[in-house]
Amino acid sequence: MYSQNYSLNSQLKIWMITLLAMIVLIILVGGLTRLTDSGLSITSWELFIGSLPPLSNDKWIEYFDLYKTIPEFKEQNFNMTLNEFKIIFWWEWIHRQLGRLIGLTVLLPMIYFTIKNGFWILKEYSIIFLLVCFQGFIGWYMVSSGLVDRVDVSHYRLSIHLVTAFIILSMVYWKFLKLTNIKINHVNIQLSSIKFFFVLLFFQLIIGAFVSGMNAGKIFNTWPLMGSSYFPDDSVITDFFKLSVFDDQSLVQFIHRNLAYLIVIIYFYILYIVLKNGNKNLRIPIFIIGISLLFQIFLGILTLLSGVKIFYASLHQINSILIILSTLYFLYITKYKENIY
Repeated sequence: MYSQNYSLNSQLKIWMITLLAMIVLIILVGGLTRLTDSGLSITSWELFIGSLPPLSNDKWIEYFDLYKTIPEFKEQNFNMTLNEFKIIFWWEWIHRQLGRLIGLTVLLPMIYFTIKNGFWILKEYSIIFLLVCFQGFIGWYMVSSGLVDRVDVSHYRLSIHLVTAFIILSMVYWKFLKLTNIKINHVNIQLSSIKFFFVLLFFQLIIGAFVSGMNAGKIFNTWPLMGSSYFPDDSVITDFFKLSVFDDQSLVQFIHRNLAYLIVIIYFYILYIVLKNGNKNLRIPIFIIGISLLFQIFLGILTLLSGVKIFYASLHQINSILIILSTLYFLYITKYKENIY
Protein backbone atom coordinates (compact mmCIF):
# COMPACT_ATOMS: atom_id res chain seq x y z
CA MET A 1 0.00 0.00 0.00
CA TYR A 2 1.56 3.28 -1.11
CA SER A 3 1.11 6.26 1.19
CA GLN A 4 1.72 9.95 0.58
CA ASN A 5 3.76 9.93 3.78
CA TYR A 6 7.16 9.42 2.11
CA SER A 7 9.01 9.03 5.41
CA LEU A 8 6.65 6.24 6.43
CA ASN A 9 7.03 4.61 3.02
CA SER A 10 10.80 4.56 3.40
CA GLN A 11 10.57 2.98 6.84
CA LEU A 12 8.09 0.35 5.66
CA LYS A 13 10.31 -0.45 2.66
CA ILE A 14 13.32 -0.96 4.94
CA TRP A 15 11.17 -3.24 7.10
CA MET A 16 9.99 -5.31 4.13
CA ILE A 17 13.41 -5.59 2.46
CA THR A 18 14.96 -6.66 5.78
CA LEU A 19 12.30 -9.33 6.13
CA LEU A 20 12.85 -10.38 2.54
CA ALA A 21 16.57 -10.88 3.11
CA MET A 22 15.94 -12.87 6.28
CA ILE A 23 13.39 -15.12 4.57
CA VAL A 24 15.80 -15.79 1.71
CA LEU A 25 18.43 -16.71 4.30
CA ILE A 26 16.15 -19.07 6.21
CA ILE A 27 15.10 -20.81 2.98
CA LEU A 28 18.80 -21.31 2.20
CA VAL A 29 19.55 -22.61 5.71
CA GLY A 30 16.42 -24.76 5.65
CA GLY A 31 17.54 -26.34 2.40
CA LEU A 32 20.98 -27.08 3.80
CA THR A 33 19.38 -28.48 6.96
CA ARG A 34 17.46 -30.92 4.80
CA LEU A 35 20.42 -31.76 2.54
CA THR A 36 22.66 -32.49 5.53
CA ASP A 37 19.94 -34.59 7.23
CA SER A 38 20.05 -32.25 10.22
CA GLY A 39 16.36 -31.56 10.70
CA LEU A 40 15.74 -34.26 13.31
CA SER A 41 18.71 -33.45 15.52
CA ILE A 42 16.53 -31.49 17.98
CA THR A 43 13.72 -33.78 19.02
CA SER A 44 11.60 -31.39 21.10
CA TRP A 45 9.65 -28.20 20.41
CA GLU A 46 11.47 -25.85 22.87
CA LEU A 47 9.69 -22.63 21.91
CA PHE A 48 11.58 -20.47 24.45
CA ILE A 49 14.32 -22.50 26.15
CA GLY A 50 15.61 -23.61 22.76
CA SER A 51 16.88 -20.08 22.16
CA LEU A 52 20.04 -21.03 24.01
CA PRO A 53 22.39 -23.67 22.61
CA PRO A 54 23.94 -26.35 24.85
CA LEU A 55 26.40 -24.59 27.14
CA SER A 56 27.94 -27.62 28.83
CA ASN A 57 29.10 -31.06 27.88
CA ASP A 58 26.31 -32.59 29.98
CA LYS A 59 23.74 -30.64 27.97
CA TRP A 60 25.27 -31.84 24.71
CA ILE A 61 25.08 -35.41 25.95
CA GLU A 62 21.44 -34.87 26.94
CA TYR A 63 20.53 -33.69 23.42
CA PHE A 64 22.52 -36.53 21.88
CA ASP A 65 20.80 -39.11 24.10
CA LEU A 66 17.41 -37.80 22.96
CA TYR A 67 18.52 -38.10 19.35
CA LYS A 68 19.57 -41.70 19.99
CA THR A 69 15.95 -42.63 20.75
CA ILE A 70 14.60 -41.86 17.26
CA PRO A 71 14.65 -44.17 14.20
CA GLU A 72 17.07 -41.97 12.23
CA PHE A 73 19.84 -42.72 14.72
CA LYS A 74 18.90 -46.35 15.36
CA GLU A 75 18.60 -47.34 11.70
CA GLN A 76 20.87 -44.89 9.87
CA ASN A 77 23.30 -42.98 12.10
CA PHE A 78 24.01 -45.57 14.81
CA ASN A 79 27.78 -45.03 14.43
CA MET A 80 27.54 -41.25 14.87
CA THR A 81 29.86 -39.64 17.43
CA LEU A 82 29.04 -36.68 19.65
CA ASN A 83 31.19 -34.36 17.51
CA GLU A 84 29.35 -35.48 14.36
CA PHE A 85 26.05 -34.90 16.11
CA LYS A 86 27.09 -31.35 16.94
CA ILE A 87 27.40 -30.55 13.22
CA ILE A 88 23.83 -31.52 12.39
CA PHE A 89 22.58 -29.95 15.64
CA TRP A 90 23.97 -26.54 14.71
CA TRP A 91 22.20 -26.51 11.33
CA GLU A 92 18.82 -27.17 12.93
CA TRP A 93 19.49 -24.77 15.82
CA ILE A 94 20.43 -21.93 13.45
CA HIS A 95 17.33 -22.68 11.37
CA ARG A 96 15.10 -22.39 14.44
CA GLN A 97 16.81 -19.20 15.66
CA LEU A 98 16.26 -17.55 12.29
CA GLY A 99 12.58 -18.48 12.53
CA ARG A 100 12.33 -16.87 15.96
CA LEU A 101 14.18 -13.78 14.74
CA ILE A 102 11.87 -13.43 11.74
CA GLY A 103 8.86 -13.65 14.04
CA LEU A 104 10.20 -10.79 16.16
CA THR A 105 11.18 -8.80 13.06
CA VAL A 106 7.57 -8.97 11.93
CA LEU A 107 5.89 -8.45 15.31
CA LEU A 108 7.86 -5.61 16.92
CA PRO A 109 7.89 -3.16 13.95
CA MET A 110 4.22 -3.97 13.28
CA ILE A 111 3.31 -2.97 16.83
CA TYR A 112 5.44 0.18 16.56
CA PHE A 113 4.01 1.28 13.19
CA THR A 114 0.44 0.52 14.33
CA ILE A 115 0.76 2.64 17.47
CA LYS A 116 2.37 5.46 15.52
CA ASN A 117 0.33 5.41 12.29
CA GLY A 118 -2.97 3.66 12.98
CA PHE A 119 -4.65 0.29 12.76
CA TRP A 120 -4.44 0.17 8.96
CA ILE A 121 -0.86 -1.03 9.48
CA LEU A 122 -2.10 -3.96 11.56
CA LYS A 123 -4.74 -4.74 8.93
CA GLU A 124 -2.20 -4.60 6.12
CA TYR A 125 0.66 -6.59 7.69
CA SER A 126 -0.82 -8.90 10.35
CA ILE A 127 -1.32 -11.66 7.76
CA ILE A 128 2.47 -11.93 7.49
CA PHE A 129 2.81 -12.46 11.23
CA LEU A 130 0.03 -15.05 11.25
CA LEU A 131 1.71 -16.94 8.41
CA VAL A 132 5.07 -16.85 10.22
CA CYS A 133 3.39 -18.32 13.33
CA PHE A 134 1.70 -20.95 11.17
CA GLN A 135 5.07 -21.73 9.60
CA GLY A 136 6.56 -22.36 13.03
CA PHE A 137 3.76 -24.81 13.80
CA ILE A 138 4.18 -26.55 10.44
CA GLY A 139 7.92 -26.79 11.05
CA TRP A 140 7.36 -28.74 14.25
CA TYR A 141 4.53 -30.75 12.65
CA MET A 142 7.04 -31.73 9.96
CA VAL A 143 9.81 -32.64 12.43
CA SER A 144 7.44 -34.71 14.57
CA SER A 145 6.68 -36.94 11.57
CA GLY A 146 10.28 -38.17 11.63
CA LEU A 147 10.50 -39.02 15.31
CA VAL A 148 8.51 -42.26 15.20
CA ASP A 149 8.48 -45.16 12.73
CA ARG A 150 10.56 -43.47 9.98
CA VAL A 151 14.06 -42.12 9.37
CA ASP A 152 12.94 -39.01 7.47
CA VAL A 153 10.22 -36.40 7.82
CA SER A 154 7.04 -36.73 5.77
CA HIS A 155 7.63 -35.33 2.28
CA TYR A 156 4.05 -34.02 2.32
CA ARG A 157 4.71 -32.00 5.48
CA LEU A 158 8.06 -30.87 4.09
CA SER A 159 6.31 -29.54 0.99
CA ILE A 160 3.80 -27.58 3.09
CA HIS A 161 6.69 -26.11 5.09
CA LEU A 162 8.58 -25.07 1.94
CA VAL A 163 5.56 -23.69 0.09
CA THR A 164 4.50 -21.68 3.14
CA ALA A 165 7.97 -20.13 3.22
CA PHE A 166 7.63 -19.12 -0.43
CA ILE A 167 4.13 -17.74 0.17
CA ILE A 168 5.52 -15.53 2.95
CA LEU A 169 8.44 -14.55 0.70
CA SER A 170 6.05 -13.65 -2.13
CA MET A 171 3.73 -11.67 0.13
CA VAL A 172 6.56 -9.64 1.64
CA TYR A 173 8.02 -8.90 -1.80
CA TRP A 174 4.61 -7.92 -3.19
CA LYS A 175 4.06 -5.49 -0.33
CA PHE A 176 7.53 -4.08 -0.94
CA LEU A 177 6.65 -3.51 -4.60
CA LYS A 178 3.46 -1.73 -3.60
CA LEU A 179 5.54 0.63 -1.46
CA THR A 180 7.84 1.53 -4.37
CA ASN A 181 5.04 3.26 -6.31
CA ILE A 182 6.31 1.90 -9.62
CA LYS A 183 4.30 3.63 -12.34
CA ILE A 184 3.86 1.41 -15.35
CA ASN A 185 0.66 1.52 -17.34
CA HIS A 186 -1.52 -1.51 -18.01
CA VAL A 187 -0.32 -3.43 -21.03
CA ASN A 188 -2.29 -5.44 -23.52
CA ILE A 189 -0.99 -8.85 -22.50
CA GLN A 190 -2.74 -12.06 -21.53
CA LEU A 191 -2.28 -12.07 -17.77
CA SER A 192 -3.89 -15.49 -17.48
CA SER A 193 -0.82 -17.09 -19.02
CA ILE A 194 1.47 -15.33 -16.52
CA LYS A 195 -0.71 -16.39 -13.60
CA PHE A 196 -0.76 -19.95 -14.91
CA PHE A 197 3.04 -19.81 -15.19
CA PHE A 198 3.28 -18.62 -11.58
CA VAL A 199 0.97 -21.39 -10.35
CA LEU A 200 3.10 -23.95 -12.20
CA LEU A 201 6.19 -22.62 -10.43
CA PHE A 202 4.56 -23.24 -7.05
CA PHE A 203 3.44 -26.70 -8.10
CA GLN A 204 7.03 -27.38 -9.10
CA LEU A 205 8.15 -26.26 -5.63
CA ILE A 206 5.81 -28.86 -4.14
CA ILE A 207 7.14 -31.62 -6.38
CA GLY A 208 10.70 -30.45 -5.69
CA ALA A 209 10.01 -30.82 -1.96
CA PHE A 210 8.74 -34.35 -2.64
CA VAL A 211 11.96 -35.12 -4.50
CA SER A 212 14.03 -33.78 -1.61
CA GLY A 213 11.95 -35.38 1.13
CA MET A 214 12.01 -38.82 -0.52
CA ASN A 215 15.64 -38.56 -1.70
CA ALA A 216 14.18 -39.18 -5.15
CA GLY A 217 17.01 -37.28 -6.80
CA LYS A 218 19.30 -40.23 -6.06
CA ILE A 219 17.18 -42.81 -7.89
CA PHE A 220 18.12 -41.91 -11.48
CA ASN A 221 21.30 -39.92 -12.00
CA THR A 222 21.11 -39.83 -15.78
CA TRP A 223 19.75 -37.23 -18.20
CA PRO A 224 17.81 -36.85 -20.48
CA LEU A 225 16.81 -40.51 -20.02
CA MET A 226 15.83 -42.14 -16.75
CA GLY A 227 17.92 -45.25 -16.92
CA SER A 228 17.55 -46.62 -20.43
CA SER A 229 14.26 -44.90 -21.32
CA TYR A 230 12.44 -41.59 -21.14
CA PHE A 231 9.89 -43.01 -18.70
CA PRO A 232 11.54 -44.58 -15.61
CA ASP A 233 12.41 -48.16 -16.48
CA ASP A 234 11.55 -49.41 -12.98
CA SER A 235 7.91 -48.30 -13.32
CA VAL A 236 4.94 -48.99 -15.57
CA ILE A 237 2.76 -46.31 -17.11
CA THR A 238 -0.33 -47.41 -15.15
CA ASP A 239 1.46 -46.49 -11.89
CA PHE A 240 1.37 -42.87 -13.05
CA PHE A 241 -2.42 -42.79 -12.67
CA LYS A 242 -2.59 -44.22 -9.16
CA LEU A 243 -3.04 -42.21 -5.97
CA SER A 244 0.30 -43.59 -4.78
CA VAL A 245 2.15 -41.76 -7.59
CA PHE A 246 3.45 -39.13 -5.13
CA ASP A 247 4.93 -41.83 -2.92
CA ASP A 248 6.94 -43.35 -5.77
CA GLN A 249 10.49 -41.96 -5.94
CA SER A 250 10.99 -42.65 -9.64
CA LEU A 251 7.66 -41.18 -10.71
CA VAL A 252 8.10 -38.11 -8.53
CA GLN A 253 11.45 -37.45 -10.21
CA PHE A 254 9.78 -38.02 -13.60
CA ILE A 255 7.07 -35.45 -12.77
CA HIS A 256 9.67 -32.95 -11.55
CA ARG A 257 11.66 -33.27 -14.79
CA ASN A 258 8.69 -32.97 -17.12
CA LEU A 259 7.04 -30.16 -15.22
CA ALA A 260 10.26 -28.20 -15.78
CA TYR A 261 9.93 -28.78 -19.53
CA LEU A 262 6.30 -27.58 -19.44
CA ILE A 263 7.29 -24.45 -17.51
CA VAL A 264 9.91 -23.63 -20.16
CA ILE A 265 7.33 -24.06 -22.94
CA ILE A 266 4.88 -21.72 -21.17
CA TYR A 267 7.72 -19.24 -20.65
CA PHE A 268 8.54 -19.10 -24.35
CA TYR A 269 4.85 -18.56 -25.10
CA ILE A 270 4.83 -15.57 -22.71
CA LEU A 271 8.10 -14.33 -24.22
CA TYR A 272 6.50 -14.42 -27.66
CA ILE A 273 3.53 -12.36 -26.41
CA VAL A 274 5.84 -9.81 -24.76
CA LEU A 275 7.99 -9.35 -27.87
CA LYS A 276 4.89 -9.12 -30.03
CA ASN A 277 3.39 -6.53 -27.68
CA GLY A 278 6.36 -4.25 -28.23
CA ASN A 279 6.46 -2.82 -24.70
CA LYS A 280 10.17 -2.33 -24.07
CA ASN A 281 9.62 -1.98 -20.31
CA LEU A 282 8.80 -5.68 -20.15
CA ARG A 283 11.76 -7.04 -22.08
CA ILE A 284 14.45 -6.95 -19.40
CA PRO A 285 12.17 -8.47 -16.72
CA ILE A 286 11.06 -11.31 -19.02
CA PHE A 287 14.65 -12.00 -20.08
CA ILE A 288 15.71 -12.18 -16.41
CA ILE A 289 13.02 -14.80 -15.82
CA GLY A 290 14.24 -16.74 -18.86
CA ILE A 291 17.90 -16.67 -17.86
CA SER A 292 17.14 -17.76 -14.29
CA LEU A 293 14.80 -20.48 -15.61
CA LEU A 294 17.36 -21.96 -17.99
CA PHE A 295 20.02 -21.74 -15.28
CA GLN A 296 17.64 -23.61 -12.97
CA ILE A 297 17.31 -26.47 -15.43
CA PHE A 298 21.09 -26.56 -15.86
CA LEU A 299 21.52 -26.73 -12.08
CA GLY A 300 18.87 -29.45 -11.86
CA ILE A 301 20.75 -31.55 -14.40
CA LEU A 302 24.04 -30.98 -12.58
CA THR A 303 22.38 -31.97 -9.31
CA LEU A 304 21.16 -35.23 -10.84
CA LEU A 305 24.39 -36.12 -12.62
CA SER A 306 26.44 -35.39 -9.49
CA GLY A 307 24.34 -37.75 -7.38
CA VAL A 308 22.77 -34.77 -5.54
CA LYS A 309 25.88 -33.00 -4.31
CA ILE A 310 24.98 -30.44 -1.68
CA PHE A 311 26.58 -27.52 -3.56
CA TYR A 312 24.52 -28.00 -6.73
CA ALA A 313 21.33 -28.89 -4.87
CA SER A 314 21.64 -25.77 -2.70
CA LEU A 315 22.23 -23.53 -5.72
CA HIS A 316 19.20 -25.15 -7.35
CA GLN A 317 17.04 -24.09 -4.43
CA ILE A 318 18.54 -20.59 -4.20
CA ASN A 319 17.89 -19.98 -7.88
CA SER A 320 14.24 -20.95 -7.41
CA ILE A 321 13.94 -17.87 -5.19
CA LEU A 322 15.18 -15.68 -8.05
CA ILE A 323 12.65 -17.24 -10.43
CA ILE A 324 9.76 -16.64 -8.04
CA LEU A 325 10.76 -13.03 -7.28
CA SER A 326 11.44 -12.10 -10.90
CA THR A 327 8.09 -13.60 -11.95
CA LEU A 328 6.31 -11.69 -9.20
CA TYR A 329 7.93 -8.46 -10.38
CA PHE A 330 6.85 -9.17 -13.96
CA LEU A 331 3.32 -9.95 -12.82
CA TYR A 332 3.24 -6.75 -10.80
CA ILE A 333 4.34 -4.40 -13.55
CA THR A 334 1.90 -5.90 -16.04
CA LYS A 335 -1.11 -5.32 -13.81
CA TYR A 336 -0.06 -2.15 -11.99
CA LYS A 337 -2.84 0.18 -10.97
CA GLU A 338 -2.00 3.35 -9.10
CA ASN A 339 -3.60 3.36 -5.66
CA ILE A 340 -2.62 6.09 -3.24
CA TYR A 341 -4.09 6.12 0.25
